[in-house]
Amino acid sequence: MTTRPFPLAALLSEFFLFFGQIAALLWESLLYLLRGAVSYRHTVRQMAEVGVGSLFVAMITVGFSGAVASLYVAIQLVKLGQVQYVGGLVGKSLALEIAPVITAIVVAARSGSAMAAELGSMTVTEQVDALRALATSPTQYLVVPRVLGTLLMLPLITALANAVGAFGGYVAAVSSGVSPGIFWRSFQEYTTVQDQLQGLVKTIPFALIIALVSCRQGLTTTGGARGVGRATTSAVVFAMMGIYIIDFFLSVVLQDANALLR
Repeated sequence: MTTRPFPLAALLSEFFLFFGQIAALLWESLLYLLRGAVSYRHTVRQMAEVGVGSLFVAMITVGFSGAVASLYVAIQLVKLGQVQYVGGLVGKSLALEIAPVITAIVVAARSGSAMAAELGSMTVTEQVDALRALATSPTQYLVVPRVLGTLLMLPLITALANAVGAFGGYVAAVSSGVSPGIFWRSFQEYTTVQDQLQGLVKTIPFALIIALVSCRQGLTTTGGARGVGRATTSAVVFAMMGIYIIDFFLSVVLQDANALLR
């Protein structure tokens, strides 16, 4: 007679296994990066997949998110007679939160799912096992280019999406009765370079989460075509959860760091 494991024990086992595998992938990837053992051809291909594939969607999403945020802010501040703060509030919101988080979510949904599906298909068709048989590390050949490509492209996509979001916020604010000159003066006065850099700093852990979670889910796929679908879905869900969790703690740390520097 076999006894079934206690559900909590099984859950904890899966939890620690998941984070252990993520940590192992991160460590191995860093070692290969430090040694320069990188396939630049595959890295450029991943940069194109992440950058070109996600840029348009990110710009549209962040652009309209900035417009919606500006619309609500402008309506309320026009009623209160405080239009001089509209541009600053919209700019800070975009730089610190909207642009980095929404862009990361878009990249996780667009590129992270593609990574998980591609690696999952390679795993269930035993192509990953074939790499190991040829004494080729799957981490070096498959994971490192995806990690590096995402790290290089996510800050750039975020910066471009932020610019589009600012324009969308400007259009929405002007349509709500805010003077163009007042909007841009407020934007320049209250949105600092430090705000822009703080938002870009967030994209580094976001990129690691997207690439590592997607690759882990792909490399541990089982169950054929149905397993590939489950791995793809779970990669997007786990990456999004990780982005929001890390975003909160990063925001707390960065705000405390800013307070100490003042």
